[in-house]
Amino acid sequence: MNTYTSESKKSLFSSIGNLYLYIAEKVNLLQPLTLLAARVYVGWAFFASGLTKLRDWESTLLLFEYEYQVPVLPFELAAYLGTIGELVLPVLLIFGLTTRFAALGLFFVNIIAVISLEDIAPVAYAEHVLWGVLLAQVVIFSGGFLTIDRFIKSVFNKK
Repeated sequence: MNTYTSESKKSLFSSIGNLYLYIAEKVNLLQPLTLLAARVYVGWAFFASGLTKLRDWESTLLLFEYEYQVPVLPFELAAYLGTIGELVLPVLLIFGLTTRFAALGLFFVNIIAVISLEDIAPVAYAEHVLWGVLLAQVVIFSGGFLTIDRFIKSVFNKK
C-alpha cells in the first residue's frame, strides 16, 4: 500500500509540474506585449511632459530656475537637456530603437526629476518609482521581441 501511495504522489506531482510548465509556456507568450506596453506607458508619460515644456517655454525656464533644483547644471542647460531628453528618448524607447540606451537615459531623467523636486507628492513619487522599475526592467531584459533593435539584429544575423 505504501508503494501505491508513493507512486500516486509522484504521479500527482508530475501532473502538477506539467500543468505549471504548460501555463508558464502560455504566459511567456505575453512577454513581448507586456514589454511593449511598459515601453509605451513610460515613453508616453515622458513625451507628454516634454510637450508640456515646449508649449510654454517661458514657464519651463521659470520652473527650472525657481522650482526644480537640478544639481550642478545651470537652469537653462537643465531645461534644454531635460526637454530634449523627454522628447527624443521616449520615441526611441517606444519604437525600440537603441532600446536599452533610451531606457537608461530616461531612468536618469527620472532620477533627476525626483531629486530636483524638494516637495514631491506621494502619488507622484510612487509614479516615478513605477517608471523607474519599468525602465530598469527594459535596461536589464531589453525591449523584447517587438522592437526595431530586434528587427535590425535579425537582418544582420542573416548575412
